Amino acid sequence: MSALTPERIRADVAELLDVAPDGIDPDEDLLDRGLDSVRIMTLIERWRAAGAPELEFPDLAEEPVLRRWVELVGEGA
Repeated sequence: MSALTPERIRADVAELLDVAPDGIDPDEDLLDRGLDSVRIMTLIERWRAAGAPELEFPDLAEEPVLRRWVELVGEGA
């Protein structure tokens, strides 16, 4: 099982946005960057399998910023 580190979370988001991980501002709205509900579900499935089984779509959709997602996913891991 891969650890859900902040770096892993950032890298997973960057992969789906097709950007460099360091190109994502931790406080920017990821929906504005092009993340959509299908990609959010992809992340949820990936992160559930990696150690955050309680993660749900509303958790990420409520505040779609990397900083918050790192907090949420870290809580579930």
